Amino acid sequence: MINRTGFTAIAHAGLCAVFLWLANADARAAAPAKGSPEHARAAAGKIDGTYVRTNARTGRDWPSHGLDYAETRYSRLKQIDASNVKDLGLAWSYNLESTRGVEATPVVVDGIMFVTASWSVVHAIDVRTGKGLWTFDPKVDRALGYRGCCDVVNRGVAVWKGKVYVGAYDGRLIALDAATGKPVWERDTIINRKMSYTITGAPRVYKGKVIIGNGGAEYGVRGYITAYDAETGKQAWRWFTVPGDPGKPFENQAMAKAAKTWDPSAKYWEAGGGGTVWDTMAFDPELNLMYIGTGNGSPWARSKRSPKGGDNLYLASIVALNPDTGKYVWHYQETPGDNWDFTSSQPMILADLKIGGKPRKVILHAPKNGFFFVIDRSNGKFISAQNFVEVNWAKGYDKNGRPIETEIARVADRPREIIPSAYGARNWHSMSFHPGTGLAYMPVQGVPVTLMDNKNWKLNASNPLEPHSNLGWNLATFANAEPPKSKPFGRLVAWDPVTQKEKWVVEHVSPWNGGTLATAGNLVFQGTADGRFVAYDARDGKKLWETPTGTGVVAAPVTYEVDGKQYLSIAVGWGGVYGIAARATERKGPGTVYTFVVGGTAKPPAFVEYKMNALLQGVPYDPKHVEAGTALYVSNCAFCHGVPGVDRGGNVPNLGYSSKDVIASLDKWLFKGPATDKGMPDFTGKLQPADVPKLQAFIQGTADAIRPKQ
Repeated sequence: MINRTGFTAIAHAGLCAVFLWLANADARAAAPAKGSPEHARAAAGKIDGTYVRTNARTGRDWPSHGLDYAETRYSRLKQIDASNVKDLGLAWSYNLESTRGVEATPVVVDGIMFVTASWSVVHAIDVRTGKGLWTFDPKVDRALGYRGCCDVVNRGVAVWKGKVYVGAYDGRLIALDAATGKPVWERDTIINRKMSYTITGAPRVYKGKVIIGNGGAEYGVRGYITAYDAETGKQAWRWFTVPGDPGKPFENQAMAKAAKTWDPSAKYWEAGGGGTVWDTMAFDPELNLMYIGTGNGSPWARSKRSPKGGDNLYLASIVALNPDTGKYVWHYQETPGDNWDFTSSQPMILADLKIGGKPRKVILHAPKNGFFFVIDRSNGKFISAQNFVEVNWAKGYDKNGRPIETEIARVADRPREIIPSAYGARNWHSMSFHPGTGLAYMPVQGVPVTLMDNKNWKLNASNPLEPHSNLGWNLATFANAEPPKSKPFGRLVAWDPVTQKEKWVVEHVSPWNGGTLATAGNLVFQGTADGRFVAYDARDGKKLWETPTGTGVVAAPVTYEVDGKQYLSIAVGWGGVYGIAARATERKGPGTVYTFVVGGTAKPPAFVEYKMNALLQGVPYDPKHVEAGTALYVSNCAFCHGVPGVDRGGNVPNLGYSSKDVIASLDKWLFKGPATDKGMPDFTGKLQPADVPKLQAFIQGTADAIRPKQ
């Protein structure tokens, strides 16, 4: 029986519930509709440093490039696990309307996705419906696509307090309103517009500063990284990665120290030196240190860059900087005196591991040179390194963290196959780290190449038979003057960084497979070069699920939660430096975002078959022109179009399978041609009309040489 006091309490509770419901009704009425511009602004508006750190404990959103500041790409979501991953189905797909490489990691917060396509075009998508909210095209001049070595790609955006930040391919850093996609501010990050600087990497935001590096080391530039105020765009600091002209005052003590490791006799500063920060960054808020990976030397050949040798700091290094000031704190050089395009720009991960019975704050890094490094991130001290692929340039690393080079390493007067090659045992494709299994999951590859120094190299000259030298490349190196002997491969490797051993491996049909994602559901997700999106058991590598993607995948997937349900998304679009000229699928399509959910039933977009013409035939040519045409082709065309008839083409067609009419009228394509809006250079002033029949002779002559005899 309820007494009067009980009735009074119930009545009071009821009135409180009514008032609370009314108050919440007001709040509901004030809340923006999901997927509206106001909702996009509110969702992006809550992203700051506290949010990134807090979200890392749940994985509900994907608010930063690598999910968290440590760039682990490990999500604590486990609604999707080994028991139900087989039930994943397509929730929706979204057309990015691009035909070149898509390397972006989406940023997702409260069901609003921000993702980039080629040419730095930004898309905002409502995850709940798969519909686009807005698109921003920075209007990069398509005719200047040749100013980047490795496709007109972009790896994604940063989001901070209501703004979306994108680095445009042409070197602009642009802040957009997250609700509308309209520019708020824009800054030119390039210090010299006469040089071929680009941006392909994703910005990061640390402590209210937007931080971005540039590409261009192949072209002869000096590397640097710059921080801008996230609100106003005002430059906060800039740190150069290699020293400048020693005849002028050095910017800081770090540059003065670095200059002692370069030989000034060749005036290295005229070729820039290289060391561009074109991809990886990470941040430790507790240590107040940010970490960057630096790129290769410019030119590649150290004999031309620094004839008397030297380590050439800070090439191919991990460098720790103070994010407030940009001041140098420490460095570890993974490849001293880089001579092989062994960048250290590949994604790094911060982790806390027990090594030798003691807890250590470490950086996990597997760069191009084929060794997996564990480095103390508090002071840069070397802990261990072990090769994760076959290598022939070094036998290992000594206790001081220096490579023990082999006899072949510095041989440069004749073609020699350095393993791994300049494509890298790993490239920009992201790896992930699962703290539960203690394993790092990384795409691993081999793309064979032979190298030889060009003893007659001249800066900014068209050096015959030197790749793309007529388009601004400054390698001082010949590639594949003799064919390599090793075979290409692609793998997914699970690596134990404590024991420095491979735990398990999955062999792929081709190099150039996508980045990875690890989850608390004990799953690893990866897209492949042959057009699949696959889930593996993180513990043993067993394949648990796969779905076709039409074209090859190079980017990494993300996972997040919306309205209590876990989703999985991946941006697909074949490309990158390998994917420009080669492929492993028979299907192609526009860049596409695929989003999956357990029980999804949406229909995938139509896949289109590649249409290849028969091997080129019937273009008249003078056989005496083939030799000169070979030199012209290598220094202008080879890295985009491949070897005529030998390669099949990637996201750029192979000219050996062009129609007779195209090659017969080659001049109309070379000089102010119809493909400049797709990224083909205008060769006006770079080539002469007299060069056209020589190129035609090489293209048709090569096709004739490989044609099967009747």
